[in-house]
Amino acid sequence: MTKLLLPALLLGTFATLAGCSTPSLITLNDGREFQAVDAPKFDRNAGFYEFQQLDGKRTRINKDQVRTISDL
Repeated sequence: MTKLLLPALLLGTFATLAGCSTPSLITLNDGREFQAVDAPKFDRNAGFYEFQQLDGKRTRINKDQVRTISDL
């Protein structure tokens, strides 16, 4: 019984954590698109959106350049 319980709990934990991130598509006014690992965070003081692209690169974009942000 305990041999099955531990793998089931681990599987449930990983499935729950995987559901927490929400990949996003950021479209700029000039038509370029960026895919982000998670929803971008807005830095109100600086006026920039900050996010991590799928390749791991950290990116900052001015809020005036962003047309839309949508979930994938």
